Amino acid sequence: MVPEGFVRRRLAVAVLLATLAGSGFVAPAQADPVVGSNNVVVADPTVPRPPGQPCVVTLFTDLTFTDFNTRPYSYTPPATCSGSWAKVVLEADFSVTAGRQFDRTATLWLGGVNLYFGTTQEPSATVSPAWHVERDLTDYAALLRSAGQGQAIIGNVVDSTYTGVIHGSARLLFYPATAQARAAEVPDAVYPLGADPVGSTTTLNTSTDKLARTLTLPRNVERAYLDIFTQSQSGDEFWYTCVPNAYAAQAQECGGGNFREAEISIDGQAAGVAPVYPWIYTGGIDPYLWRPTPGVQTLNFMPYRIDLTPFAGQLSDGSPHEVAVQVAGANGYFSATATLLVYRDAHAQQVTGSMTRNTLVGQAPTPTIGSTLATASNGDVSGDITTRIERKFVIEGVAHTSHGAVTSTVTQTVGFDDVQRFTINSSTYRQQTFQRTWADSVSQHRIGAVPTTEQRERVSYPFTLDYNQQVASDGNISAATTVHQGYHQHGESRLFGIPLYAADVDNAVDSADTLAINAAGAVTGHSGQQSAQAFAFHDSLGGCYRTSLTTQAGALASYTTGQGCPDHRNRVSWFAHPDGSPESSFSPGH
Repeated sequence: MVPEGFVRRRLAVAVLLATLAGSGFVAPAQADPVVGSNNVVVADPTVPRPPGQPCVVTLFTDLTFTDFNTRPYSYTPPATCSGSWAKVVLEADFSVTAGRQFDRTATLWLGGVNLYFGTTQEPSATVSPAWHVERDLTDYAALLRSAGQGQAIIGNVVDSTYTGVIHGSARLLFYPATAQARAAEVPDAVYPLGADPVGSTTTLNTSTDKLARTLTLPRNVERAYLDIFTQSQSGDEFWYTCVPNAYAAQAQECGGGNFREAEISIDGQAAGVAPVYPWIYTGGIDPYLWRPTPGVQTLNFMPYRIDLTPFAGQLSDGSPHEVAVQVAGANGYFSATATLLVYRDAHAQQVTGSMTRNTLVGQAPTPTIGSTLATASNGDVSGDITTRIERKFVIEGVAHTSHGAVTSTVTQTVGFDDVQRFTINSSTYRQQTFQRTWADSVSQHRIGAVPTTEQRERVSYPFTLDYNQQVASDGNISAATTVHQGYHQHGESRLFGIPLYAADVDNAVDSADTLAINAAGAVTGHSGQQSAQAFAFHDSLGGCYRTSLTTQAGALASYTTGQGCPDHRNRVSWFAHPDGSPESSFSPGH
């Protein structure tokens, strides 16, 4: 039997959703970027806000980043917004002075927990780019209830060669709960996996390296989720172009293969899988590709969220448990961080239970490799190298809660499909990459034999790269590059099998440029720079966001918003997640 209180609570959510369907909140209008501008421009949406004025807590103002030292700051919760919050939003603004500078990794932390993860825009001799990022931190509200120490980390070198000085400011906006914007149903506890008490990433050089922390959790864990970032760096920065070691010399490419995947474990037992996004930073491949529009999420990564609720009974036993992340295929290196979010059973001091099924155990992430790569008698090389893997698994556990015996089942299908095509001869080096990473996940919960809540998510990361280098008789080189990056996400929430909410996010960036390189290897110019970004969101409550742009010769050429939405207006409910950020609660926006 399903407890009566449980039914009342979930049906109340359904009624609330029906009411909210007609009460979408239109975010304050923002001026469109100026056509012809060389400054950073993206089509991504900002985080939608509830009605009302927020309380603002400044983390830091106009810090400069000129070295690899951290920039500490102190945090105190807002005294005038001490009640319940409907939403919490991080806003940060960055810039870099004109000159020469690499793209740099940027992270913000509080009490060991990551608040923001991204990279910086590269400047030019005449352009000092500035950009704005936001992250929905509502699920981290438990962390933000207490004062703590944080730090900003943007390792940077400023000298006679690399002259770009990075500046940054950041603040937290707290939106009080009101009759129009109810209090968010947030996790009761937030735990960083890293060992640094203030916060930093962990380096994973190989598949066996671990980001791990041993935790003794409350004895009444009801649900648990893990937010994961895995950023490729150094030898792994261009992992998506690498080939197995056996073909590296023949293809003149990096070895180690190009399959990467984050593996999550609890006490050494496989607990989930997170796909790795092929982010390209603003100095990647050809810097002109990303001026003024960077690649998908380049300046503002989104974490991938894993549902660990089947382990709730095990995590509640009062014993210490290791939660760990590894990157299959890591080859020097990935920078990783993760945060554990825990919901507690408010009406039970002790939750008991155990795992009942885990078919991920024993499924090693071993891709199938194929090759038609061949070397002709004259030394010319041509052919394809393929890398494919697909796995389906079920993880299930039972937790005895105040609602009864809750069975939680996570079913996930994850896959990776890649083709590297090579044409190599005396005048040509051409590598074409055709890649797709995907994950389909279903989280189901039932009390006894009765199915209650269900969440579905499907993500797909299509990626293509064509690098075509031609060498002229005088030794000069023309290197033409085209790139397509995609991010597709579909999510659904269901109650007793009835769909309550669905949302789709689509983000695509296409960019092209041709570098001119002299016989000495120096870049002498470029031509044909153009790019396009299209960002679309819609949900079953009528929310709609569509923005697209094009660039040419390093400047914004066109920018349109709302086309394809009702009344040609972007209109998104305040509780929606149009940026693709994760959502763990039963209803949209908690």
